Amino acid sequence: MENKEQLTPKETSEPESYYFELQASWGLTKHMGGLNATRDLIELCHIDKDSYVLDVGCGVGMTTCYMTKEYGCKVVGIDLSEMMVERSKERAKRKGVGDKVEFRVADAQDLPFKDNLFDAVVSESVNAFMEDKQKAVSEYKRVIKPGGYVGFNEVTWVETPPPELVEYMSRALGGAEFLTYGGWKDLLEGAGLTDIAAGTYKTTAWRQWANEVKQMNPRDYLGAWGKFLSLCFKNPAVRKYIKEISVPPKSVFRIFKYFGYGIYVGRK
Repeated sequence: MENKEQLTPKETSEPESYYFELQASWGLTKHMGGLNATRDLIELCHIDKDSYVLDVGCGVGMTTCYMTKEYGCKVVGIDLSEMMVERSKERAKRKGVGDKVEFRVADAQDLPFKDNLFDAVVSESVNAFMEDKQKAVSEYKRVIKPGGYVGFNEVTWVETPPPELVEYMSRALGGAEFLTYGGWKDLLEGAGLTDIAAGTYKTTAWRQWANEVKQMNPRDYLGAWGKFLSLCFKNPAVRKYIKEISVPPKSVFRIFKYFGYGIYVGRK
């Protein structure tokens, strides 16, 4: 489906500010399509052992560490959250790549890097949270070398959703604004990128859960749930957030009718 209209959520509520804190404290970040989507993104961005890569919105460092360990490339991971960056450093140490990656607190909309530095910029489930998405993608283009690639994996509306579902998903997921295929592709074109490769994919709740579990080892998975339960017990703000999102609209049970993901790549 190619629809260049952006589906904008209503004004969001205060508990959403706890979403990112919860993710960082939990020690788990995720994206649609799991590891298979990550591999597709890496392939389309032509990343190999000689690449210098910027991972925008690195979260707890899963993709950053994976690229370094499996492809041998040099990677810098950035995130707005200091707690996410600390979790990323901890993961890199556990994975034995602590001396091969760099993590920094930085804003994707104002990258602290010089022009024409990286071979590729990648991001997964990050741009939906940007206040100025076009500015961010233009920044990605600025910091890649001529011939380099910008690529992202983002949740995509594959069919027009009910307004109450758009509002609920934004409220539940930290104010995220998901776009259609056309909306995400327009960002690459608007930044002046060429040779654009883009595609959308549907999934199911079961497949998405399986992808997430496969990407983690049992220690990480059980540890994340232990931290989550502890936060629910100890932190009143987290309990308030959980209560806020605990009564979803009926359409959420058909979410994968409307909800998929897309991989979008352009070249400088």
